[in-house]
Amino acid sequence: MAEQFKTGQEAPENGTYKVVGLVNGNNENDDTEIELEKGENFPPSPSSREAAYYKKK
Repeated sequence: MAEQFKTGQEAPENGTYKVVGLVNGNNENDDTEIELEKGENFPPSPSSREAAYYKKK
């Protein structure tokens, strides 16, 4: 299983990351993708504004 990252953590490398679920357990088809550079913090989900889990695409 690929490593997951949570809102507030730092991105380990530049890349595209996809929301794979919300921290509160609500996984309402949020398939938002974001671009981050190494060291930037993962934001809340852009679509729901809730804390989210991300995977590198």
